[in-house]
Formats: sequence, structure tokens, C-alpha cells
Amino acid sequence: MRKYLFSAGLALLVAAASVSVTAAVQPAFAAEIKYVVNGIPITSGDIAHRTAFFKLQHKKGDAKEEMIDQTLRLAEAKRLGIRISDQQVDAAYQRFASGNKMPLARLDAIMAQSGVTKEHFKEFIRAQMAWNQALSARYRSGEGGSVTEQDAVRRMLDKGGAKPTATEYMLQQVIFVVPASERAATLAKRKREADAMRARFNGCNTTRDFAKGLLDVTVRDLGRFLAPQLPSDWAEQIKATKTGGATPTRET
Repeated sequence: MRKYLFSAGLALLVAAASVSVTAAVQPAFAAEIKYVVNGIPITSGDIAHRTAFFKLQHKKGDAKEEMIDQTLRLAEAKRLGIRISDQQVDAAYQRFASGNKMPLARLDAIMAQSGVTKEHFKEFIRAQMAWNQALSARYRSGEGGSVTEQDAVRRMLDKGGAKPTATEYMLQQVIFVVPASERAATLAKRKREADAMRARFNGCNTTRDFAKGLLDVTVRDLGRFLAPQLPSDWAEQIKATKTGGATPTRET
């Protein structure tokens, strides 16, 4: 039997976003999962590919944040029912090569040699196309009629630079283990311990420090979630919990 404690530091509101996108890479190596956004892993390979893409463009940027932004944009586009097919991406990739007056094989070689890889660049293209459609849909529904990407950007700037945003949560879960054989004897005591931790809790950064002094307590990092993707049975409690606080304990 286990008892769970969620929080908003254990459900900490860390960002509201929707901004840029890009791609990046390096030679083959074992990729390690660095972040999880809405259940989608972002690996060390993804971040390396994005870094390589920055170098290819001769620009500076935070590859980690770019990959998180791209994942959030794709998630929002998916929520809106927007799907970009492989055929659409391949056609855009071909147009990019033609627009730069190079054969497709040459573009493939540049992507491979630079460490970006054509697969990563194509995923960047997919995210750009999906986000452009999401922007267009937003302004079409708000103002009527069809809207081009340029119109959407212009209108967004005319409104003071306001960008579509979505609340993002970084979730942690604190598990107080209650062996089934000891449930009757220890459940009430474990609940008091969980409630005491909840009362003292003041942010995600200190969760593991709190847990160190407690017996049979595990802290799990669940990753990043947009508000619509929050676990349904926890969503209302998470949204009602102030940043740096903790949700009530629950038996599971």
C-alpha cells in the first residue's frame, strides 16, 4: 500500500510559454533522457543536435530551452488537432534545398557533417509548420476569415507582442510507503508524517532534503506537463495549490 503526496513545487508552476524552435546534433552516442515534457522525453542527443544547429546558423541560444519550447509547441498543436504528415515535411525539406540552390543529397550531407542530421532538421520543420498553423487557427477563430502566418505575426505584434501561452507545471511525487501487512498499525502514523512534511514544504528544490530524514519515503520527478495534460485525478488539486505548496495527501 502506498500513500502519495503531490505538490506544486511538488506540482510547481515553473513557466508559461510558447516561443522559438530549432534543431541540433553530434555524432552517434548513447542518448540519455534529460527532461520529460508532457510525457515526451528530451534526450542529450536532441540537445546536442540543437547545439549543432545553432553552430550551423552562426547563432547563440540555449539548446535545452529550445527543445523544451519545441516540444511544448508540438503538444499544443496536437491539442488543437493539428497534424503535419511526413509527406508535408519531406516536401518542405525539398523546397528548402531548392530554395538554397542545392541538390537534396548535398543538403543531407551538410546536415550529417554538421551534426544536425536530416531527421532532426525535419522535426524542426514539422514543429515550425505545426506552430504556424496553430497561430493561424488562433487568429482565425478570434477574428474570422483565413489568416496567413505573416498576418498572424503582425496582429500579434500589434497587440503588444502577446503570445499564445500555456501554463506549464513541473511535477514531483512524494511516496510514503505503507506495507500491506502493516497497514492497520502504521497508516495513521504515516499520514501524520506526510501531513507534517506538507505543512513544512516550501519548494521543489528542498524536497529531497526533507525526505532524507524520513523512513521509506521516495521522491519521483514526473517531468513537465501543460495544464491540459495534468493527471486527471490530480488536476484540480494541483491547480488549486499555490506555488511552493503541496497538495493534500492521498491513499492509493
